[in-house]
Amino acid sequence: QVQLVESGGGLVQAGGSLRLSCAASGGTLSDYAMGWFRQTPGKEREFVSGISWSGGDTTYGLTYYVDSVKGRFTISGDNAKNTVYLQMNSLKPEDTAVYYCAANRMRHLVRWEGALSDYWGQGTQVTVSS
Repeated sequence: QVQLVESGGGLVQAGGSLRLSCAASGGTLSDYAMGWFRQTPGKEREFVSGISWSGGDTTYGLTYYVDSVKGRFTISGDNAKNTVYLQMNSLKPEDTAVYYCAANRMRHLVRWEGALSDYWGQGTQVTVSS
């Protein structure tokens, strides 16, 4: 059973930055595509960004971002640390949500619906004030 633990959330002012971390244990990061989702009360869990693989390579190379965060967020992975990151810059109040890390055994995907995730973290709260 793969365990995912998010960290790095908090309260920031609009225009500020946060870096979220997702530490994985019980598995090998290169076996999975990794992604970040976010959710606000009463809303569906929304895909934000994903990172995947090119062919049979074990180095992350492919990324995807929803339009609302493109140019502001950057996803990355560190296989040696079994950790993925989401660098969030130029944060806006509408970015406020609980952010969840997810792992998908379909390791070449860069985007997917939440129901296709094999593992979830507990979530970390991000609050952006105006």
